Amino acid sequence: MADFRDTIRDYQPTKTVWFWSCIGSAVATIVVGFAWGGWVMGGTAQEMAQESANEARASLAATVCVNRFMSAPDARTNLAALMEESSFSRDDYVEDGGWVTFGDSEDPIDGAGDLCADQLAEVELPPADEPGMVEAGTVDESVDAQDMPDESSEPS
Repeated sequence: MADFRDTIRDYQPTKTVWFWSCIGSAVATIVVGFAWGGWVMGGTAQEMAQESANEARASLAATVCVNRFMSAPDARTNLAALMEESSFSRDDYVEDGGWVTFGDSEDPIDGAGDLCADQLAEVELPPADEPGMVEAGTVDESVDAQDMPDESSEPS
């Protein structure tokens, strides 16, 4: 056994062996990195970043869409009409209503209509006769003027 250890310890590889060992190690590192390490090329990274930005933009637009939809005076009517639509055409209803079109843009934000319609489909409105819900054009009689904070007083 001592002879094997001496052979390994005394081994001096040639320049050719060193060269091909380095090449083999580099190739193995690249294969492992791209296959299992999550490495990607520059173009793929740009595509992934653009896709992520588009998804974030659509998610933000969908959140704004839900808020705009629910703050409209006829939200209950619109929500009922949205629920009558098939699940495949709800995004078209939201896009046609203009809730996912912002600023001077004429086109809705891609993907926002579908996300907004999905979020609106999960909304549960309280019954119209509950005290907390005020229909457009009505006054909530349950709120007393004494319960309202005085605007001239400083908060303590």
